[in-house]
Amino acid sequence: MAREEYGLAGAVQHGASTLPSNAFGNFPRVETCEIHLATNFQNMVFDHPRFPADLKQRMYAHIDENLAGERKDSDSEEQFYYKTRKKTIAPFKQEVWSLPADVRSAIAADLESTFRFLFEQLNVNGTIDLVDRYIRAPVQHRETVQQAVALAADDPDAGE
Repeated sequence: MAREEYGLAGAVQHGASTLPSNAFGNFPRVETCEIHLATNFQNMVFDHPRFPADLKQRMYAHIDENLAGERKDSDSEEQFYYKTRKKTIAPFKQEVWSLPADVRSAIAADLESTFRFLFEQLNVNGTIDLVDRYIRAPVQHRETVQQAVALAADDPDAGE
């Protein structure tokens, strides 16, 4: 209906992170044009068994000290941290990026496994020819990690 009556690309699935894994194969069938998954990947990092508990506790202390005004009366502590922890990424960026290599590798392996599963379910494997045909990405000159951390220190909202 979105395409036929209004000329739109199609439906957008918000909150896909909460769906069961067997639902993702339906998206290509119904031609969903956009699927929001960022929260799931963020959760995989924050809740990973190898993510340092002391770092998470310091991040949550930062939330308590700096974001208490965002807490609703109806929020449990767990709900409040869940909704606001994305705002700790910038202030703790250097520490997260500087986790020991084995910890980063373990988290990255789980993220890669999830990406692989989703790419298969969403039927995007083997589409490089389409990407090459329609996408012309500009050349990006990346900052070093140290430059990015320095910029984030100057701008607390950087990286959100």
